[in-house]
Amino acid sequence: MCAAVKHSTRGPALIPRMKTKHRIYYVALFSVVLLGLLATGVFQFWPHSIEASGDWAVEKRSAALPVVRLPSDSPVPERGDLSCRMHTCFDVYRCGFNPKNKIKVYIYSLKKYVDELGAPVSDTISREYNELLSAIADSDYYTDDISRACLFVPSIDLLSQHALRIRETAQALAQLSRWDRGTNHLLFNMLPGGPPDYNTALDVPRDRALLAGGGFSTWTYRQGYDVSIPVYSPLSAEVALPEKTPGLRRYFLLSSQMAIHPEYREELEALQAKHGEALLILDKCTNLSEGILSVRKRCHKHQVFDYPQVLQEATFCVVLRGARLGQAALSDVLQAGCVPVIIADAYILPFSEVLDWKRASVVVPEEKIADVYSILQSIPRRQIEEMQRQARWFWEAYFRSIKAIALATLQIINDRIYPYAAISYEEWNDPPAVQWSSVSNPLFLPLIPPQSQGFTAIVLTYDRVESLFRVITEVSKVPSLSKLLVVWNNQNKNPPEDSLWPKIRVPLKVVRTAENKLSNRFYPYDEIETEAVLAIDDDIIMLTSDELQFGYEVWREFPDRLVGYPGRLHLWDHEMNKWKYESEWTNEVSMVLTGAAFYHKYFNYLYTYKMPGDIKNWVDAHMNCEDIAMNFLVANVTGKAVIKVTPRKKFKCPECTAIDGLSLDQTHMVERSECINKFASVFGTMPLKVVEHRADPVLYKDDFPEKLKSFPNIGSL
Repeated sequence: MCAAVKHSTRGPALIPRMKTKHRIYYVALFSVVLLGLLATGVFQFWPHSIEASGDWAVEKRSAALPVVRLPSDSPVPERGDLSCRMHTCFDVYRCGFNPKNKIKVYIYSLKKYVDELGAPVSDTISREYNELLSAIADSDYYTDDISRACLFVPSIDLLSQHALRIRETAQALAQLSRWDRGTNHLLFNMLPGGPPDYNTALDVPRDRALLAGGGFSTWTYRQGYDVSIPVYSPLSAEVALPEKTPGLRRYFLLSSQMAIHPEYREELEALQAKHGEALLILDKCTNLSEGILSVRKRCHKHQVFDYPQVLQEATFCVVLRGARLGQAALSDVLQAGCVPVIIADAYILPFSEVLDWKRASVVVPEEKIADVYSILQSIPRRQIEEMQRQARWFWEAYFRSIKAIALATLQIINDRIYPYAAISYEEWNDPPAVQWSSVSNPLFLPLIPPQSQGFTAIVLTYDRVESLFRVITEVSKVPSLSKLLVVWNNQNKNPPEDSLWPKIRVPLKVVRTAENKLSNRFYPYDEIETEAVLAIDDDIIMLTSDELQFGYEVWREFPDRLVGYPGRLHLWDHEMNKWKYESEWTNEVSMVLTGAAFYHKYFNYLYTYKMPGDIKNWVDAHMNCEDIAMNFLVANVTGKAVIKVTPRKKFKCPECTAIDGLSLDQTHMVERSECINKFASVFGTMPLKVVEHRADPVLYKDDFPEKLKSFPNIGSL
C-alpha cells in the first residue's frame, strides 16, 4: 500500500534502522530465536509466539540498550478515555499541511525499562512486533524527525498482554518524550486481557492513545478512533495454500478450532449428527506420534487431517469465540478461501471501518448456532463463490503478514485525517481484477474533456457482415474517432479475413467473445483508451459523420451523461399499475438507446462489476434490455437525465428481417416494459428522469450558407 523510502541517517537508533553495533546483536539474536522456534514449534500457535518469549533474550541484549529505571511512584496514565474520538482526543494540527496527504509516523528508539529493583518491566520485543516496526519504518509514512511527526509509535511491545506487567508498562509509556496523555500515540495489541476475565481491550492504562486492537467488542471499541485489527496467524503465513477454484466443496460446513466452549461443541456435534457427512467437526488430536506438531493436525474420532489444508475442503468454516473474541483461526479460514461463519456476539471484525464483511463472511448470533446449517443453505451458489473469492482476497491484502496489518492500520488513520484523499470503498474491497483506479470517474472530470483524445467506437455484431462494413465505413469518417472496436458475438462463425475488412484511417480491432451475450458490448476492454465511448449497432448506417461528431461535442460538455440519438420514454400505466415502455415519438424522453450513444468508459466498469441484483443475468437470459439497464445505471449514479441529440427519429435497418432482427420479435416490446418494472424493483426506485429538450447544432435551422455551419449534414427525420 505504501512504497518504500530511502533510509535516513538522522534521528535516534530504531529497531528497523539499526546502528552497526546493534546489528550484530540483532542478527545473532534472531538467528538463535528462529532456530529455537523451528525446533520447538512454538510459533505454530500464535498466542504462544509472544507469550513464550524468555527473559534470557533481554539479558543478552541488556548491555546494548539504554536502561530506564522506573521508580514505584512514577506517574501512571489514566485508564483510558472511552469517550475519545478523532475530533476530541487527536490533535490534527500536529499533522500540518502535507502535499502528499500522508501522515508522518515516528518510532521511539528502543530502551530497556526496569523497575526500581532492576527487574525488567516486560519481555524482549517479539519477532512480530519487530516486523511491525520495520514495516512502518520502510513505508512512506515514516519520519525520523520527531518534530515533523503526526503519529507516535512506542518501541514497547504490547502485542500480547500476557507478557506485560500492567502498571509498570503504563509507567514506561508515560516516560515517552511526547506522551502528553497519549495524544497522537498509537499502540498495537493483538492479545488483550488475561485470565480469568480476558477483557476485550488492552488493560494497560493508556489515556488518550489510539489502540489498534485484535479483540474489540462493541463495549470497548471507540468507533472512528480505535482500529480493529486481525489476530496474526504465523501458521497461515508459513503454510502456503494455493488458491482454489471457488465452488461447493466436500464438506458444506467445517469447525476446526480446538479450544471452544463445551456447549458450543455439543451444538455443533448435534448438527453433525443431523446432517451427516456434510458437516465435519474437528478437535485436538490426542494420539499423535512423538515429533508431530499438534497445531498442524486436527482429528475427528481416529481420523487425522492436515491443518490448515483441511479448510480448503469446506465451503463454510466456523469461527467461534474462544477465551478471547479475536481468533487467529479467522486468518487461516480466509487464506483457505473458505467462507467464515463468524459466531462471536459483539465482536468488531478486523478493519470493519473500511472492509465490507458482508461480501466475505456470514455472521450468525450465538443463540442461532442450531440454525446455522439452514441459514447457510439459503445462500445462492453464485453468491457463495463470490464470497469465497472475496475471503481469499481479504487475506492476501490485509491478513497475510504483519506488514499488511500495520500498513492497513496506518492507511485507515491517514484517511481520517485527509478524508478528501481517502481510499474509496472500491479500492478497499474490490480485488485487483475488478478495480479500475486508472479510470477517471466522470463526476470528477473537467467540464470539457480534451478534444484531442477523441472517442472509441464499439460495434456489437453477430453475423450481419455487409451492414457491419457499412457502419465501419461511415463511422471512420468522423474526425474525432480514435479507434474502432468490433465485438464479434458469434461463437459459431469466424469473423471475415483481415483482407476483407474496410481500410480505415484509425486502428480497428476485433474482439471475439466466449458467449453470445448482449452485456458484452459494455465490457471494459483494455483496448478502450479514450474517456469517451460510442456504442453503435451494426445496423445503424443512417447516421452521418456530422451527426456523430456533433454528438461527441455534446458529450464533451456533459461527460457524465448518456448522449444519444434514438430517444425513448417510460410511462406509468394507471390501469395496469405498472411502468410501460414507450417508443412512439413524443415531446418527452427519458432514455437514449445505446444502439447509438456516447458515454464515459467508467460506466462499462459499473455495468460489468457493480450492476445491482441479477439485472445482468436477466439481460443475458432474455437477450434484451441491456440499453435500458445502462440508462438505469447512469441515471442512478448521477441523478441526471439523458441528452438526445439531433432530430432524427427513425433508425431502421434496410436489410434486417424478423429472422435476424431482435427488435422485430413480437415479444420484444412486451419484454421492454417488463424490464423497466424489473429494474425499478431491483434499484428500489425509478431513477430515470423525463426531459423535454434535445441538443441540435446552433445554426441547424438558420438560413445561412452551408459553409458557415460547423455541422451542415444533419440528417432528416
